[in-house]
Amino acid sequence: MLEKISEWDQALFLWLNQYHSDFLDPVMYFLTQTYPWIPLYIFLIFLVAKAHGKQGWWVILGVLLAVMLADQITSALMKPFFERLRPCHEVLLNGMIHNYGKCGGMYGFASSHAANSFAIATAMYFGLSFKFPAIKWLFLWAVFFSYTRIYLGVHYPGDVAVGGLVGVVSGITGYHLFQYIYHFVKTKWKIEKIKTD
Repeated sequence: MLEKISEWDQALFLWLNQYHSDFLDPVMYFLTQTYPWIPLYIFLIFLVAKAHGKQGWWVILGVLLAVMLADQITSALMKPFFERLRPCHEVLLNGMIHNYGKCGGMYGFASSHAANSFAIATAMYFGLSFKFPAIKWLFLWAVFFSYTRIYLGVHYPGDVAVGGLVGVVSGITGYHLFQYIYHFVKTKWKIEKIKTD
């Protein structure tokens, strides 16, 4: 069964990866990096501050925890455990794929790019959707950011899909864990204040 899924994943990758152009190659390579999105991250921090005021740093900590979880689960646990070669390292696919830029590490399951971007989108959705419903469109950014990995030939769709799932779970976990800590600390501080008054 796993072999069949792997075959379908490879076939879908080859179909998606074939759609590229000389014009888009450097654009996609640029947009798959972290630094072009720094203005977006700054804007998200601004929205958090606007929605939560001084308590906004708890949301930021939740997002950071979500990204850390997503990155460590995919990079430190899944990739060395599953040892699934990236398509650009797969000898059988030589000459069949479009790989622009660096191939990256040897293993690609699951995609850290997808995990991290979906972790940010999920945690931000929980933290901001009550005030800014349009934040749901951040998931489109996560989808695009993840797709660049297929376009560049460094990840299979399965790597991206599972990475995205890890990101969503990490986003939910990171955000709600820090919200729990925040409410626990806030409640305890109120109790201690009452005792000392």
